[in-house]
Amino acid sequence: MDSVLKSIRASLVPIHREGYPFIAILAFLALFLGWLWGPLFWVGLVATAWCVYFFRDPPRVTPLGAGLVISPADGRVSQVGPALPPPELELGPLPRMRISVFMNVFNCHINRAPVSGRVRKIAYKPGRFLNAELDKASEDNERNGLVIEGEHGTVGVVQIAGLVARRIVCFTRESEALSAGQRFGLIRFGSRLDVYLPEGYAPLVAEGQIAVGGETVLARFGAAADRTVRVD
Repeated sequence: MDSVLKSIRASLVPIHREGYPFIAILAFLALFLGWLWGPLFWVGLVATAWCVYFFRDPPRVTPLGAGLVISPADGRVSQVGPALPPPELELGPLPRMRISVFMNVFNCHINRAPVSGRVRKIAYKPGRFLNAELDKASEDNERNGLVIEGEHGTVGVVQIAGLVARRIVCFTRESEALSAGQRFGLIRFGSRLDVYLPEGYAPLVAEGQIAVGGETVLARFGAAADRTVRVD
């Protein structure tokens, strides 16, 4: 019996604690609506189930290796190319290689550190809620940026709110040490993560590729860029 229970627990995806209040509110609304009119209960139940799914926090196996940059989020690689980092991060006036990962409302929204290092700076900037896929969302939208002192220079990672997102959550603090793949925040409910790399890193992903937060290698220090893809 114990082995069966362990197997069941192992197959269940954990829910992040940030989701508990939302799940509780939707569950209460489902019961209340069902009390008013039976069919509304099922509408509320579906909404509650979606909320549970949204706040899932599955364990991830992060690749270990020198000079690796790991995807900070689940989603689609929407942009790969040079761009100016947000000025509040103080990463200099020159463009850096930027890799953007767009999260829709069905992706896991836990954010993970792209590299190991110490958090030198955290900078929050209020803003608009444009579609996070738009390039100007990097400048106009609400965002929260971290500067991580990594093995091969400073890496910037920016949480960008999207069209639906209304809250950026950051778990870490300045001067704390992060390991690559470690959870540092989340965004509710649909958004984007931008990673700004110092010189010497080459992207290993292409636009349109699906990334898995904490597992997919986005770039590598000293590697030759290889973004050749085949679409079947």
